[in-house]
Amino acid sequence: MMQENLLKEIRNKFCHVDSCPFSGKRIFFENAGGSLTLKSVAKRSGELAAIPDNQGRDNKGSQGIMDLIRQSKTDAMEFFNSDKGTILIGESGTELLFRLIRTAILGSKKGTVVGSTLEHPASRSASTKWSEYAVKHLKLVPHCSASGSINIPQYLDSITTDVSLATMVHTSPVTGISIDLKELTQGIKKINPDCLIIVDGIQHAPHGDINLSDSLVDGYVISPYKVFSRHGYGLAWISDRLRDLAHESLLNGPEGNWDLGTRDVGSYATFSDVVNYFDWLGSKVSDSLTRYGRLTHASKFIKYQEKKLVSTMLYGKDNVKGLAHYPKIKIIGGLENKLREGLVSFSLPQIPSEILVNELNLRGVRTHIRKSDHYSGNILEPLDLESCVRVSMCHYNSEEEVIHFLTSINEIIDK
Repeated sequence: MMQENLLKEIRNKFCHVDSCPFSGKRIFFENAGGSLTLKSVAKRSGELAAIPDNQGRDNKGSQGIMDLIRQSKTDAMEFFNSDKGTILIGESGTELLFRLIRTAILGSKKGTVVGSTLEHPASRSASTKWSEYAVKHLKLVPHCSASGSINIPQYLDSITTDVSLATMVHTSPVTGISIDLKELTQGIKKINPDCLIIVDGIQHAPHGDINLSDSLVDGYVISPYKVFSRHGYGLAWISDRLRDLAHESLLNGPEGNWDLGTRDVGSYATFSDVVNYFDWLGSKVSDSLTRYGRLTHASKFIKYQEKKLVSTMLYGKDNVKGLAHYPKIKIIGGLENKLREGLVSFSLPQIPSEILVNELNLRGVRTHIRKSDHYSGNILEPLDLESCVRVSMCHYNSEEEVIHFLTSINEIIDK
């Protein structure tokens, strides 16, 4: 009963939990495309958008804005569990990945750039463009199609003392499978302590803890609209080493400054709302007296809740069949994958993915089709798939919603 009541409290903190202002009642399983938004984020955005004062002025309005920005940066550092480095706000996660990768490639020594075929096109495109410009060799390590992730020993085989930059995606937005970031980054640094490391954490951020204190990365990028905030900005943590490389900045401006123009104060303040939500959730599931302890317990609860949802989706419950019941359904990344984070992508040969997504929409279940295009072709082409259905859940979803999804799938298949 306690967990049922907690789920009600959790869902009450979000906007449009079970209905869409354009289509009416629906179940939201499109969280990988953008999570539900906290009510506090929506409220704060409106309040701050109405304030005319600019930053850096000698008046109380401006000082109040600057206090919000400072607090947000402190909150973000706690979210990343780091007491060093710099917090950046950008136009989007993609823009920040381009910016960080460009700076790392152009500002580092001559040498190879290593990534993997698992990565989002943001990282792969930036690495390709700027490696060519800097006349550096780019090596993309093939990912494992069976597991939907990368093979860490195989990745480490590509790391030498000549490598200047390594990039990786923490969790794939197509497969939903994560990597052991600590094992990989420590393995890289053991071989090459000077190698810069930049991580796309956009898909991972809403599903688990981020601990940069022991991962040895130089850049970690997230998209807050996928972590219960809103569209319109990206957020990154960068190491002092990456910060100090040559980058675009105003002439004679503050040393080490990466800000280009005045950023929307709402971008900062609404991320504080996100961290405050994790803090609140942690207080509901633990007796921790420290904020970091509560953030950690919140992440553990999120993982626990999402593993239950994934298990029900794959194996069913009571008399409702799960996806694993149907031998013709192909689960990308396999059934038994401990690195899966709240997301199941699948295909059914006899029913095109587009029809499945449309039929689910008609039954009030919002999912998404991933096609073998510039976004997902790197994952789907090796599997000989033209498309798949992506069902992405979050901790605020319920088992009842998963049961409704499975009942709908059963109806569609039997139709």
